[in-house]
Amino acid sequence: MSERRGADLALLLLGGFEAMVEEVVAELERRGHPGVRAAHEFALRAIDDGADSAAELGRRLEVSKQAAAKTIAALEQLGYVAREDDPADARRKRLRVTDRGHEMTAIGQALFDEVRERWARQIGRAELDELQAQLGRLLTTPSSRRRP
Repeated sequence: MSERRGADLALLLLGGFEAMVEEVVAELERRGHPGVRAAHEFALRAIDDGADSAAELGRRLEVSKQAAAKTIAALEQLGYVAREDDPADARRKRLRVTDRGHEMTAIGQALFDEVRERWARQIGRAELDELQAQLGRLLTTPSSRRRP
C-alpha cells in the first residue's frame, strides 16, 4: 500500500476541525443555543462586518445568493439575525446581528478557547502554538484560500 501523506494530513485537519466544532456545538445546545452550525458563525461574522443583504453575504461566504438566503432564514429562526428598514432605501431591509447572536458567538469563542487549552495540555502549549503558527503561515500563502 502506498503512502497517503497528503490525504492523511487533509483528513487530520478536517478531523480536528470537526472534533472542535462538534464539541462546541453540543455545549452551545446545552447552554440554550440549539441548531447552531459552523457556517452560522461565518455568516454572523460577515454580517457584523457589513454584509447586510443576501447578495453581499453570498459574496463574502462564496456561496450563491439562494444559499445565503437560506442561511439568513435559519439565523432569523434561531433569533441571531434581524432585518431592519434601511434608512436610505425604504424598499430595502438590512441585516443586523441580534444580542442573542452576539451572545452565542461570545460563548462559542470561549468554548473554542477551552478546547484549545485542553489540547495544549495534551500535547504541550509550545507545540500547539507552533502548529497553529505553521498552519497560519500555510493558509496565508497565495496558493491558499481562507474562509471568512
